[in-house]
Amino acid sequence: MNTPAAPKPRSVEIEDLARFDELVAAGASAMAGWHLQSLDLRGRDASLRELAAEGSVFLGCDFDPGLEEDLRSRGALIFPHLPGIPFNAYRGHLYTGAELYAGVEGSTYEQTPDARIYQWSLQSPTGRSLDATLATAMHDHAIGDALDAALKYGDLSGRRMVGVMGGHALPRGSREYANAAHLGQLLARRGFLVATGGGPGAMEAANLGAYLAAHDDGAVAGALAELAAVPGFRPSISAWARAATAVVDRYPNGTASLGIPTWFYGHEPPNVFATHIAKYFANSIREAVLLARCDGGIIFLPGAAGTVQEIFQDACENYYAAPEAVAPIILVGLRHWQQDLPVWDLLQRLAAGRAMAEHIHCVETVEEAVEVLAGGRVANG
Repeated sequence: MNTPAAPKPRSVEIEDLARFDELVAAGASAMAGWHLQSLDLRGRDASLRELAAEGSVFLGCDFDPGLEEDLRSRGALIFPHLPGIPFNAYRGHLYTGAELYAGVEGSTYEQTPDARIYQWSLQSPTGRSLDATLATAMHDHAIGDALDAALKYGDLSGRRMVGVMGGHALPRGSREYANAAHLGQLLARRGFLVATGGGPGAMEAANLGAYLAAHDDGAVAGALAELAAVPGFRPSISAWARAATAVVDRYPNGTASLGIPTWFYGHEPPNVFATHIAKYFANSIREAVLLARCDGGIIFLPGAAGTVQEIFQDACENYYAAPEAVAPIILVGLRHWQQDLPVWDLLQRLAAGRAMAEHIHCVETVEEAVEVLAGGRVANG
């Protein structure tokens, strides 16, 4: 499902000066295929003038006076800084909670980078400049590249990714929230990479459980009790974020997990327990990325319209997938998915006679869901 439609040309992604200097020191003579993102290249004038520039791409870089014109004249493609844009359209790495919520401890959420970007995104599309339209497209492309790099070579590599989906309105302090946190904890302890939609509710809980997976159960219980003092992000995102940040500060360097939120639903703030955050502007891209990358399967906790949509979007991917590419779909909560929202019956009918039929499950507990992914046998539906 992740195979590109056409071969990608080989390129060298250069996202920090150390990598640039390493290539120069190794004797590079040409920059064909080099993609340099958001680098301050002032002081590298001599090296850049010696390197053949044809076929290179510079995205939002800074140069010594006169160098930009020289590079263009020798065949480089240079994308300039975009004025009036409150984010880096060419960023070469994923976000963190600390970056998105910078300043929230001493101010309010409305002053944070995440909030400022969301407010900017609410501008009327008819009044938005070409620069702004290009910026969001370039940003989402850059985030996709950064995510691929993290999964292939970076901190998120080497583990099968399992998605956890569920309602954003699930309050801290509830039994369901604690259940979602326990699920994240179990998955991480089994060696899976936990991925969520990156928002509040069940998503935050699953990222929380994964984040604290290396600690004893008392750490999770204590965090749950502490977070319950601020049950939700309404009326104050600031208080909600500060409570979570306090937990992160108490337990730094937690187990890595992934959140994939979107500014399309910017009223749902991102959670800080996802150590790596791939935040997109386009929700359609964000949903497709999240579902496609979960090669270990997806667990669906009780939810409403959004979760139902995600179930059948994932089912469609599996319906048409090659047998070897089908990933498990696991619904947790027999009554919810068989009676309250009878998705299970339709899912079974859809899967009948297809390769996906053996990979759909409806179980009662999160322990059973993890056991299915680990290769165990449990009663199904």
